[in-house]
This record gives sequence, structure tokens and C-alpha cells, in this order.
Amino acid sequence: MSVDELEGSAAPLIEHLKELRNRILYSLAAFVVCFIIGYYIWEYVFAFLSKPLCDVMTARHQACDMQMIAPEEGFFVSLRIAIWAGFAMSFPIIAFQMWRFVAPGLYKNERYAFLPFLLASPVMFIIGAGFAYLVVLPFAFTFFLSYQDYFKTALAEGNSLVAATTSVVYHGTLESFFNLTMRFVLAFGLCFQLPVLLTLMGRAGLISSKGLMATRKYAIVGILVLSSMIAPPDVTSMLILFAAIYPLFEVSIWIIVYFERQREIREKADGTWQEPDDE
Repeated sequence: MSVDELEGSAAPLIEHLKELRNRILYSLAAFVVCFIIGYYIWEYVFAFLSKPLCDVMTARHQACDMQMIAPEEGFFVSLRIAIWAGFAMSFPIIAFQMWRFVAPGLYKNERYAFLPFLLASPVMFIIGAGFAYLVVLPFAFTFFLSYQDYFKTALAEGNSLVAATTSVVYHGTLESFFNLTMRFVLAFGLCFQLPVLLTLMGRAGLISSKGLMATRKYAIVGILVLSSMIAPPDVTSMLILFAAIYPLFEVSIWIIVYFERQREIREKADGTWQEPDDE
């Protein structure tokens, strides 16, 4: 290869790197601005996140009190809330910058095929996070706090002399509450990406509906293992997460079936259809 050819191939690479740098800088600037906003509103975000727990504790006639074990615990929790809120608010801008960088390298039909999945991904995350917030967290907190009664009964039966004064009451820390809540929200939000991922792979021809149907039993085991890894460490949370993810797997199969039928109709009309090999 001549020197002119090397210089000609290096120029587009440098331009792409400059474009990538600009997109990253725009994304970082958007995140920093949204992080600052998130830090100013972290109290409202925390009140929103703590509502499921406080509703359950109020129903049990308990005060919704939390503790700070370390002096800096409150500051770091507020900082983490600001980071998550900043990322959530800046994600549309970050996704748009990613799209602007990738889109010029795609064909027109590829852009039309990929864009719906880019839009569906945050929507499915919000649906999963909303499901965790509205359904799973109230059930989980009710289940977890019910063990106060079990331990109180066990202590009273073990020592009848202190039965009248025996008390086991939850006084959680800010850190433990925030970690548990965000694990639920993130776990369900990420797992609700499954239809988007499988459908995108189906559109790309990497997987087929018949292949997914043939691997149902392996999918069940895999989803159970995944649920045990990302859910909070208890069997109830794992089963709830599995019950939410597996129907999404079945929905993904039928979405891919729809796209396969549409592709078959289109290719038969073009005269490019080839019968699939059953093997």
C-alpha cells in the first residue's frame, strides 16, 4: 500500500475518532447538568422511592424511621440518588448521541429496522422498573417485615417472663434500604429488556422462533439461574422475577414469528424466498 493510500485510510479514521470524542463530550456534559439537577431534587426522589416501604410500615402501625449508622451515610446515599437521577434524565440525550454516531454507518433500511428497538429499550426499562415499584416492592416489604411478628412470637415463647415486653421492630439504615430498592428496580428494568434483545437478534437472523421454541426447557433453567443472581438473596424475590421474565420470553417468540412471516411474504413477493432447511 502506498503512502497516499495510507494517508487516505487514516483520514476517515481520525474523523470518526473526532466524531466519537464529540459525542462522548456531549453525553458527559448532559450527564453533569442532569446530575446537578438530581442533587437538588434528591430529597423528592428519596421520598418517592421510600413510599412503598412507608405505606407498608404505616399499615402495620409502625413509624417509617430509618437510621444512619455512619456520619457520612446520608451524604453518600444522596450522592448515589443524584447519580441515578442524573443518568435517568440524561439517558435520552446519551442515546441520541449514540444514534447520531452509529446511524451514518447504517443503510436506510437498517436505520428503520434498528430505530424502533432503540426507542423500545427505555420504554421497556421504565415498564420493568414501574412493575417493581408498584407491584413487587410493596409485596416484598410486606413479606420481609412480617418476620418481625415471627421473631417476636419465637422470643415470647422462649421466655415467658419477657413476653409482655418482647419486641422486634425494623429500624433499617438508609444504605440498606436504598440498596434493596435499587436492586429490585434495576433487576426488573434490565430483565424487561429481554424482548427487545431477542427480537433484535431475530430481526438480524441470529436466532429463529423455532430455535427458541426448541430451547424452552433450557430457557427456564437459565432464567432461574439469572433470577437467583440478580434478585435480592431470597427465594420469593427470585420466583417473582422468574414469573415476570419467562412470559417475556414467550412474547419474544411470537414477536419473532410475526417478523418471520412478514419477511416470508416480502421475499415471496420479490421472488427471493428460499424454503428453510428443517434440519
